[in-house]
Amino acid sequence: MRPLRCLGLLLGLGCALIWLPPAQADGRQDHEIARRALAAGEILPLASVLERVEREHHGEVLEVELERDDGQWRYEIKMLRRDGGINKLLVDARDGRLLAIKGRHGRKGRD
Repeated sequence: MRPLRCLGLLLGLGCALIWLPPAQADGRQDHEIARRALAAGEILPLASVLERVEREHHGEVLEVELERDDGQWRYEIKMLRRDGGINKLLVDARDGRLLAIKGRHGRKGRD
């Protein structure tokens, strides 16, 4: 697996790296919150989400964040496209459904 530049580590789940903002972490360890959400079936394993994302959206994963917004878990995945641009994919962490793609122009000036 390619190295990912991320902010926290989810241990023991065979996944990559994830991060929760401290305000959402409620004083507990971020990886424990993610581990509990996974064990409760609230989120899919990050490895399976990344496998699907990398298959459907060509590029290199740079960063992954796990966020809870309005009661919904989301993976926010930053990808470096082949043209040098950056895409931010919002993925429903419960079912892996793509919610949105936000892009910034690369060398060729297109998303």
